[in-house]
Amino acid sequence: MGRRVGSDVFDVVISGGGPTGMMLASELRLHGVEVLVLERDVEPTTAVRSLGLHPRSIEIMDARGLLDRFLAAGTTYPGGGRFAGIPSPRPVHLDTAHDYILGMPQPVTDRIIAERAAELGAQIRRGEEVVGFSQTADGVDVELASGERVRGRWLVGCDGGRSLVRRTLGIGFPGEAATTEWILGEVQATASAEEIAAVSEEVRKTHRGFGIGPNGEGLYRAVVPAASVSEDRSVPPTLDEFRTQLRAFAGTDFGIHSPRSITRFTDATRLAERYRVGRVLIAGDAAHIHPPLGGQGLNLGIQDAFNLGWKLAAEIGGWAPDGLLDTYSGERHPAAEDVLTITRAQSELISPEPGPQAVRRLLTELMDVDGVGEFFGAKVAGIAVRYDVGEVDAVSDAGGPLGRRLRDVRLSRGRLYEHLHDGRGLLLDQTGTLGVAGWAGRVDLVSDVSDELDAPAVLLRPDGHVVWIGSSQEELEVRLARWFGVA
Repeated sequence: MGRRVGSDVFDVVISGGGPTGMMLASELRLHGVEVLVLERDVEPTTAVRSLGLHPRSIEIMDARGLLDRFLAAGTTYPGGGRFAGIPSPRPVHLDTAHDYILGMPQPVTDRIIAERAAELGAQIRRGEEVVGFSQTADGVDVELASGERVRGRWLVGCDGGRSLVRRTLGIGFPGEAATTEWILGEVQATASAEEIAAVSEEVRKTHRGFGIGPNGEGLYRAVVPAASVSEDRSVPPTLDEFRTQLRAFAGTDFGIHSPRSITRFTDATRLAERYRVGRVLIAGDAAHIHPPLGGQGLNLGIQDAFNLGWKLAAEIGGWAPDGLLDTYSGERHPAAEDVLTITRAQSELISPEPGPQAVRRLLTELMDVDGVGEFFGAKVAGIAVRYDVGEVDAVSDAGGPLGRRLRDVRLSRGRLYEHLHDGRGLLLDQTGTLGVAGWAGRVDLVSDVSDELDAPAVLLRPDGHVVWIGSSQEELEVRLARWFGVA
């Protein structure tokens, strides 16, 4: 047995200080939950594995009052992203007030979210690796590589695709092993920008898994298929290996030098069989891995945390209705399945083989059909998710069916998302006759009107998903009790 760190018992210990772990810490702190984040790396990574945020993640940052920070640090690009890089008309009817991609390297995204977690009071310890844990009926003892131990009432593994937390729990991780590997790097190059652009365009006619282009600060971001799948993918590629593969595919290595980061990724695709065992949960890459096609990995983890945070806080606060915490896995597991379907499809569509290329040509033609671009755009953007909230469908123009998140709508006094910053539920009442007495501190009431909302009133969970549409106080209170506990 190791030495206990102090005498504190944290409400939640989070293993992993990446974007998922830090987002979860922020969400928990909004509810006063005592959080400890344990991150193995002493310094934040400089590797750029993600290039930005999709509309749903942008909505999340807006709903928590963080979007100005992200906009100041990133670059906006119109549209919701291309499916498998297929040229297509920009979707014109995406149901979001944020119809753009926010481009920024992952270290910047990580920094902003980590700063927010610290501002809210999360305790963050770097250079602390979790090497084991054991749970009892009322808590979890977590062992660190130093031999010290910490105790939390709950443990959440946000510790990546090779998650120790998931493996220790014995959770199955079925899926497909890697068959293809790519090398990704941020490097300087001596070749001219014109040469790099011309060669990349030519190579990508037959090898869509290849690419190189400017990434700011005098760097180029390059990706190329590796010679084979590495036995140990935790070992980073060498610069010589990178140069060799560039020459193999492009006939030149572009004179790359002075790398800021070189990493590898594969097409391995796996989904955890469940997201919880007792007092231990998993989120982000610990629960699902997939190729980065479509750029949904980081976004998916942030959305996991956004779903889990308020539910775990409710459990700790003692007001969670029966089964609320179990809806985390019940809702996010299917959402991850959908993303895995999308990435599997895109992986096939970039193959140079005749069959996948035939499908690609047909899909390219379909993109011109009304509604097809919007369908794929909503999938990649993350705004097509609908949770089963246990109610008969009700439809409003803005909110769509129950279970979907409500986009930001303009009110007579401000915007809807301005009222979500504190992480509580929200009743938007356009009738002026409804109330949430008895749920103070869990649900806020906004009596206001919007030309964009065709419904008398809507009840939103803290994650912005609609769980009730109507005008009856009696019906409202049934739904309040279902999602926010006894009055």
